[in-house]
Amino acid sequence: MRNAGLNYLVACAMLALIAATPAQAQQGGISQIIAPPPPASNNALIIHRAEPMPVAPPRAIATPAAQAPQAERVPQAERTTPAEKPPQAEKKQEAEKTPPVDEPKAQAKADDRIEVLGTLNAVLTASDAQITDKLRAALTAKQVNRHSEHADEHKAIESVYAAHGYAPLWLHDGRQTAQAKAAILRMKNAGADALDPADYPVPEFGEFHSADALALGDLKLTHSVLTFVHHLAVGRIAPTRVSAEVDYGDHTPDAADVLRKISEARDVNAAFDNFNPPDKGFRALKAKLAELRGKDANAQADDRIPAGPAIKPGNKDTRVPLLRARLNVSFPPAPEMARVRDRQTGRIKTVKLPQPGPADELIYDKALFNAIKQVQARADIKPTGVIDNHTLAAINGPSLPQKIERVAANMERWRWLPRDLGKTYVMVNIPDYSLKVVSDGKLVWRTKIVAGKPQTPTPLLTATMDNVLVNPSWYVPQSIIQNELLPVYASDPNIFDRMGLEVRRGADGRINVVQPPGAANALGRIKFNFPNKFQVYLHDTPEKRLFAADKRAFSHGCMRVEDPTKFGEVMLRLAMNGPMPNSRQLQGMFGRDEKTFKLEKRPMVHLTYQTAFVDEDGKLELRDDVYGFDARIRAILHSDERRVADIAPPKDPKRELATMRSNQEILARVERREAGNPLMFFERLFR
Repeated sequence: MRNAGLNYLVACAMLALIAATPAQAQQGGISQIIAPPPPASNNALIIHRAEPMPVAPPRAIATPAAQAPQAERVPQAERTTPAEKPPQAEKKQEAEKTPPVDEPKAQAKADDRIEVLGTLNAVLTASDAQITDKLRAALTAKQVNRHSEHADEHKAIESVYAAHGYAPLWLHDGRQTAQAKAAILRMKNAGADALDPADYPVPEFGEFHSADALALGDLKLTHSVLTFVHHLAVGRIAPTRVSAEVDYGDHTPDAADVLRKISEARDVNAAFDNFNPPDKGFRALKAKLAELRGKDANAQADDRIPAGPAIKPGNKDTRVPLLRARLNVSFPPAPEMARVRDRQTGRIKTVKLPQPGPADELIYDKALFNAIKQVQARADIKPTGVIDNHTLAAINGPSLPQKIERVAANMERWRWLPRDLGKTYVMVNIPDYSLKVVSDGKLVWRTKIVAGKPQTPTPLLTATMDNVLVNPSWYVPQSIIQNELLPVYASDPNIFDRMGLEVRRGADGRINVVQPPGAANALGRIKFNFPNKFQVYLHDTPEKRLFAADKRAFSHGCMRVEDPTKFGEVMLRLAMNGPMPNSRQLQGMFGRDEKTFKLEKRPMVHLTYQTAFVDEDGKLELRDDVYGFDARIRAILHSDERRVADIAPPKDPKRELATMRSNQEILARVERREAGNPLMFFERLFR
């Protein structure tokens, strides 16, 4: 290995040579003296071997004695000499005369040149001290604000650099650190995390040599790392931009902690992964995303039944066999023989029937007709049996790009959830109309639910279950009072009495509308409370018939449980110490008296919206976008709103407060049995 001091001496000599030849330096710059250092690739200098510069031959001085008599001009084609040889022959002879190359020596020379040029590159590049000075000046002058849209990041960036002596986080000796290279590579591959690499611009350090450029590049990478981690941890889009009724809490990682962990990590990829949701449901979606992106889109298109003219029963169409195969409807075989009565003799005889040919398989028959009507009913299409393009879309399902987009949207919503789902938790999946109980990472129990209508959607939230209440009273939510009860009260002052509703004044002075316990109570016989600002809960229902439907978006936002007493048994066993009543014993408590079980371990409740998930067999399951949240995410990412998508929109608490006060004023009249027109309050409020 060559001595580093010798390399430095050679590099300085080259610089001296440059300084000594100003004419050439002005015309072609350094490149005319020595080949410019090529761009770096992962901090390794790539040497492009260039041909040596052509040297002009010495100009001959003509003297009378040296001048030969001028010969007669001969055409070029006729200028030959007996000794002249073709160029190919000359090259062959030169090759034969060239001694064999000593490969180890040649490699050693190449290594020497790399070291020398690497040293020259280091001499030409700004030192860490110069970069530090520029960073200190930029940070203390608040220029960092240009690189960050989040106010909390300003202080974090400043504090981390200050603690680092304002030295660059991603450079050492003017070159990228291993952490910088790994971080840049991961962000360039952000698509694997269902994110867009364009959102994380990275500096091209190989093109920078000045202290100013390197300092700004260091800050640029700092900002991109923070943005990338923010999107990994809490999502690309602020949840309240998709729906106003979302409350999963705030689990935004500390920016200073992020910078320290990534810039000092031994395994940068693992450090980034730690900010992704750890749940196996998210990991399964990420693996499925990679699988879908590895598929051939053309092959997927070939599996889809093509659109075309509508097919009516009895029509012939080449798509009919494809529809049979997709819906598992077999072509009914025709009987080979039949017994018929002879018209002349009147006797019964057996005759051979003509067999259907290939053309008959194209006929849209009754068996396929019945299958098509079932598909239309499940897809909320009028079950006419006519196969139009809308029906074909329901049969084909989402295309490959649509599946990828759906999976990415669900990975986004997983990032909204808290990182710790709890030792024991209840998870509701609204589009799947299902509820599951998980304890110690294992599925304990599952059941059906009824969820909110699209007009009154079930909110997305995380809360802790506080108690289980048998024989509950129903405290009517303010939204139902405002939107349903009070408008009817204007023309029917007895509506509260007829519905068995009581207008009560609580201990805090507020007026509530309450339905006492009983068989007709809207909450049924049992209720599961997890206090939240949206006033929703899980409960029983007297309308058991609703669970027979495949799509069960029927409620005002609360969730109705198909088997509530079994759910109560499971939750009491997991959340309480000592013997607890089972399902049958809970039924025995039904009556008029409320019975409250205050939970000791307080399991978590997560109301989620998963239109794509991977089942236990590794199959991707897709559900309808009931509330349009997938479509909303797609719209945000393909509009100008994308620029501010990760910033929550401002709230309007004044409107909510005004509505509540107006409700209280009207309910005071109801309490006094005054039958005036209560809508005048709303007309005055929202005029």
